[in-house]
Amino acid sequence: MEARVGVVVEGEQRALNSAHGCVVDRKFLQQHNHTNQSLKQNSQIGTVQQLLAGGIAGAFGKTCTAPLARLTILFQVQGMHSDVAALSKASIWREASRIINEEGFRAFWKGNLVTIAHRLPYSAVNFYAYERYKNLLHSIIGENRRGNTSSDLSVHFVGGGLAGITAASLTYPLDLVRTRLAAQTNSAYYRGIWHAFHTICRDEGFMGLYKGLGATLLNVGPSIAISFSVYETLRSFWQCQRPNDSTVMVSLACGSLSGIASSTGCS
Repeated sequence: MEARVGVVVEGEQRALNSAHGCVVDRKFLQQHNHTNQSLKQNSQIGTVQQLLAGGIAGAFGKTCTAPLARLTILFQVQGMHSDVAALSKASIWREASRIINEEGFRAFWKGNLVTIAHRLPYSAVNFYAYERYKNLLHSIIGENRRGNTSSDLSVHFVGGGLAGITAASLTYPLDLVRTRLAAQTNSAYYRGIWHAFHTICRDEGFMGLYKGLGATLLNVGPSIAISFSVYETLRSFWQCQRPNDSTVMVSLACGSLSGIASSTGCS
């Protein structure tokens, strides 16, 4: 009798322990799933924040370097507006002085608003398309080839080139308007962004917004391809050699070197 009671009590205790264990397991799984969902949400929020931060940083950087960008454009189109004598005396200081005297100091930022409007979607599309193309190319060549130096380099190069072409094609009208606004001197043909869009569509047709797209893509494709390839390769090598270095410092250094490489290779 005692043995039977002991068996029953022991059986009941095991059942209780098993039930309690199931409850604990359920709670653990619920907490685990909740944690995974939170991590996914945080990852998504982080991606959005990174895109916004990248766009704002790009816009800020473009605003800071707008005077040099406008001088570059004016030197590139100077032969269309000046005679040979003026071209022989051209210099950065002389052109900067002319802008201040004839157009005012704020003229250094002509077209900067449309530059910012172009940079935000361009950067977002560029990085998003790069990740999508990179995943697609990895799936084509096979996941077993991931980690192979030559395969990864090819994926970064092709994916970067396709991403640059995609982003440039989608945002080219803004780039065209920015260039035309910045190329204006003391005789303003366009009064602003919307006036430029309206005038181009009226005088040249809708396809006028895509004039020069082919030449732009011939430059942008290789440029972005080199930029992403150099960046990814340098970052991987740096993190393998010095894994404890700050990620901010690594990204800044690799980004700067990749920018120099792409500008030099496609100048």
